[in-house]
Amino acid sequence: MIKVIKSGPLLSIQDFGRNGYRHLGVSQSGSLDPYAQTIANCLLNNDKNAAVLEVTVGLCELAFECNTVIALFGADLNATLDEKPIYPGWTYNIKQKQVLKFSTGRAGLRAYIAVKGGIQSPVVMNSKATDLNAGFGGLNGKSLIAGDTIKITPYQSEFTQCGALMPPKRKIVRVYPSPHAKLFSKQIINGFTQSSFKVSHNSNRMGVRLQSDNYSLTHSHSLPSLAVSPGSIQLPPNGEPIVLLNDAQTTGGYPLLGTVIEADFHQFAQYRPLDTIEFEYVTFKQALQARQKLDGHLNQLKIALKSKR
Repeated sequence: MIKVIKSGPLLSIQDFGRNGYRHLGVSQSGSLDPYAQTIANCLLNNDKNAAVLEVTVGLCELAFECNTVIALFGADLNATLDEKPIYPGWTYNIKQKQVLKFSTGRAGLRAYIAVKGGIQSPVVMNSKATDLNAGFGGLNGKSLIAGDTIKITPYQSEFTQCGALMPPKRKIVRVYPSPHAKLFSKQIINGFTQSSFKVSHNSNRMGVRLQSDNYSLTHSHSLPSLAVSPGSIQLPPNGEPIVLLNDAQTTGGYPLLGTVIEADFHQFAQYRPLDTIEFEYVTFKQALQARQKLDGHLNQLKIALKSKR
């Protein structure tokens, strides 16, 4: 078991989320940074979809009630194990009664904790992910709070420490165009790709709201509701784009500027309020090549780890 002593702003159980249920109005949920989850699980030789703990901002404290091994990945939120610093990108052998604490950091927003064998929780619609809006999955469909206990399988053996690097961050996020681009004037399209946006404080797991001094993005278009997905970039009439994330609704009526390509989408898990973002349009071929490059990074990691085991 893991006991939550302090939860911080948001601590939840996540995996890759729910696929195939959007026609029923069920959001995807799941880890906002699936590559961090994948690498953390890979370091432990877990299934890549094993459930993990997603730590937002930090300021949480966890007590281990059994021996296990963890892998920490994602943002550096200044974690300590029994008051000794530990770092993202590495595995750590954990002894019963040890305490893991996070303060917070200046770069990145979310850290991921994988445990050997994965977090144990009920499977709902083929996923253990916590849907905070609908109230199911994870632990009783809610974020974790002080006093909660998280089920894990004890692991008694010593685990050889290993580590991994995260794929480099991009300064410009790549976007695949939307059919709605034909609705917008060149002024709006150019304004979108030539502006530098700041992340609003009013952002969460549903979406990242963006602000800019460029007022050329305002419009009066109204559309019937249509299907949207994580990565969709909505443009409300006020001209402030919203990048939808995993907990977002399944339909929406705002026109879409495009969709963040899969290879770049995970970066939105780590954007903090007032961070700046720029966008560029790419072709489907470029989006596919970017995905293949990122997959190549993961495959190289798996081969390297396999040679050490």
